[in-house]
Amino acid sequence: MTAETTSPASRPGPVPVRTGERALAPDFARGLMLLLIVLSNTAFHLWTARRGPSGWQPVDGSWPDRAVQFTMIVVLDLRVYPLFAFLFGYGMTQLYLRQTAGGTSERDAVGILRRRSLWLLVIGLAHATLLMAGDILGYYGLLSLVLGWFFLRRSDRALTWWIGIATAQLVLLTAGPALFALLQGELGSLGDAGAEPGHLAYAGGEESWLAAAGTRLTTGLFVTFAAVPLSLVGGTYVIFLLGFWAARRRVLEEPGRHLPLLRRTAVVGITVGWLGGLPAALAHIGALRVPDAAQSESGALTVLRDVTGNAAGLGYVAAIALFAHWWTARPARGRTPRATAVTAVSAVGKRSLSCYLAHSLLFAPLLAAWGLGFGEHLTSATTALFATAVWLLTVAGAYALERRGRRGPAEAVLRRLMYGGTRRTTRA
Repeated sequence: MTAETTSPASRPGPVPVRTGERALAPDFARGLMLLLIVLSNTAFHLWTARRGPSGWQPVDGSWPDRAVQFTMIVVLDLRVYPLFAFLFGYGMTQLYLRQTAGGTSERDAVGILRRRSLWLLVIGLAHATLLMAGDILGYYGLLSLVLGWFFLRRSDRALTWWIGIATAQLVLLTAGPALFALLQGELGSLGDAGAEPGHLAYAGGEESWLAAAGTRLTTGLFVTFAAVPLSLVGGTYVIFLLGFWAARRRVLEEPGRHLPLLRRTAVVGITVGWLGGLPAALAHIGALRVPDAAQSESGALTVLRDVTGNAAGLGYVAAIALFAHWWTARPARGRTPRATAVTAVSAVGKRSLSCYLAHSLLFAPLLAAWGLGFGEHLTSATTALFATAVWLLTVAGAYALERRGRRGPAEAVLRRLMYGGTRRTTRA
C-alpha cells in the first residue's frame, strides 16, 4: 500500500490560478499603470532642462512641451503611486486568500508574503543602485512587510477602524498645514524655494556611472527606509489598506456586484484628484501667481497635489474596473484589434515586474549622461513620446510571452525565491 505524504522540510507550494478564474480588471489596471508610471518618470531624465521652484517639471520648451507638463501635473504626478499602492495591497490579499483557500495555513501564507516583501526590497535597492533611483519596489516591499504583519489577518472591523485612523492622519497631519495656509492666504508659509532641485537626486546628469550609482543608492535608501516611517505617520498607507479591504470583497474580480461604489469612486476620485493638481499646474505655466515656496517640493500646492493624488489613484482603479465590467459583459466577437489590445495590456499586467524593470533597462542607458546621453536633447513632449514607445515595446514582448504561455523572467525568478521550489512529496 502506498500513500503520498508531504515532506516535513517542504515549504507551502504555489496555488495556481486557473485561466477562467483570472479577472481582467487587476491585470488590465497594472498594465495601464505601467504606462502612467513610465510617463511620470520622464522628468528626471531631462537632465539639462531648466527647472522651476518645484525642482521637478521643466519650465522651458514649446507649447506642446508646456501642454505635456500641465497634463503631467494634473493627471500623473503624485497620482500614479497611489494607484500602484492600492493594486499592491490588493494583490497581496489575493495571494494570501488563494493560498489559504488552497489548504496552506495562515502562518505559512504569511511567510510566503514575507519572503516576497523581503525579496522585493532587495530587488528594489539593486534596481535603484544600478539604473533608477526612483525605484518603488523597495519602498512597497518594506511597507508591505510592515502592513502585512499588522493587518493581513485582522478582522474586517479592525481593518475598517484602521482605515479611518489612517484617513484622519492623512487629513490632519499631512494635509492640515497646507489647507490652513490656503485658507489663511499664506501660501508662502510652507516650503523652501531654495532647496536642492529634486531631480538631482536621480543623477541623470552624472557622466560617471559609478558616481551616479552612489547618488542613486543614497536616494534609493532614503526612498525605502525614510519614506516608509513618514507614510506610517502621515497616513498615506491608507491606500494600501483600502487595497486589503477591496480584495476581501473581490471588488476588481466581481465589479458587477459593486457598480454604485465604483461609479462614485471614479467620478469623485478623479474630480478631486484633478482639481487638487490644477493650482500647481496653473502656477507652473504662469497662469497663477503664487510664491515660489508654495510650488517647492514641500510647499502648499505640492502637498495639496500629493494628498488629492490618493483620490485620483482610487478613481483610476474604479474607472478601469468599470471598463473591465463593460468589456467582459459585451458579446464576444472573436479576435479583433480591440480584443488583442486589451489582451496585450493585460499581459503586461501579469508581467508587471518584468516590464517595470525593462523600462529602466531601456531608459537609463539611452538617456542618462553616463550612457548615450540622449536626455540632453529631448524635451517634455518628445520624452513622453519616447516613454510611450518604450511601454508599447514591453506590451509587444508581454503579448508574445502570453501567446506562448510563459511568465515574465522577473516573475519566474521571484516565484522561485518565494516558494523555494515546488512542493516535494515522498511515497511510503
